[in-house]
Amino acid sequence: MRKAFSPDYPNIETDVMRAIYNFNTQGEKFVEGKRNTIRVFQIGPHELNIKSFRIPNLLNSVLYRFVRKSKARRSFEFATRLTALGIGTPAPVGYIENHSVFGIRDSYYVSQHLHPDLTFRELVADPDFPDHENILRQFTAFSFLLHQKGIEFLDHSPGNTLIKKIGDGKYEFFLVDLNRMKFDQTLSLEARMKNLSRLTPKQEMVAVIANEYAKLSGESEAVVFESLWRQTSAFQHRFHRKKALKKKYLGK
Repeated sequence: MRKAFSPDYPNIETDVMRAIYNFNTQGEKFVEGKRNTIRVFQIGPHELNIKSFRIPNLLNSVLYRFVRKSKARRSFEFATRLTALGIGTPAPVGYIENHSVFGIRDSYYVSQHLHPDLTFRELVADPDFPDHENILRQFTAFSFLLHQKGIEFLDHSPGNTLIKKIGDGKYEFFLVDLNRMKFDQTLSLEARMKNLSRLTPKQEMVAVIANEYAKLSGESEAVVFESLWRQTSAFQHRFHRKKALKKKYLGK
């Protein structure tokens, strides 16, 4: 077994390990996916989100033990680093890996459980969502800050930003699903816009993002919009082509 816990949560390890031992029978089911399962546990005063990663295939099992860091470990370390940089993410508590002779078996990432008011997905689905444009502009500022700090969030997609209202017209943003990130990057405008290209297929939203990003960066709004819309369109083309091929050949 390999594990680590945040010093911000002293004396919690025994209770967390007990929760993981009883993971399939206790706690409140939050997400039941094909790849991962999330359950919520109340441990003392802490409401914790425990994410169980799918047991990897044999090759990845060996790689995650001897070559690469596991998704659970990366999630914990990346969340710790984001927190140190002042970027919102649910507070990291710890990670646990169970090993076999051949490699990693099950693994878990433990974090604070948040109760957001929405995710970015709601903004895409509902153009009449209250305070829509203001939230979108503040989200753009949050993404700009990520880029300025050299952070490339490779899963910057609609469901991976939690949004909480903290006051009249003010919002906080929290990244989740953290196991694919790069730090200390020097990001060109093209790289920055590619990083935002998965968020929405709606041109009117892209226009607002481009307008706000141009204000913050000092770049030409026309240049920012052209780059973001081109890369958004390319991503949508790849996404729908892949979906069509899967339906044709796999019936999915």
